[in-house]
Amino acid sequence: MEFLRRFEPLWLALVIIAGLNWAFVALFDWNMVTAIFGSGTVTDVVYCILGFAALTFVPRLLDELHVPSGRMRPTGA
Repeated sequence: MEFLRRFEPLWLALVIIAGLNWAFVALFDWNMVTAIFGSGTVTDVVYCILGFAALTFVPRLLDELHVPSGRMRPTGA
């Protein structure tokens, strides 16, 4: 987990780039990733990397929302 935290600024930059890309797609019908890399396998790999970058922030988001991790155990008698 420490490995992922070390690269957190990189993951954040990739998530911002992905968000900007989808804003361009929605507003201007222009896909920045396809314009740079063309359509094909490289574009799919870029989307996988951007998706992985977004998924690395899920545990942090759950911590900030105070969502308990693990199983909940009942308390009381």
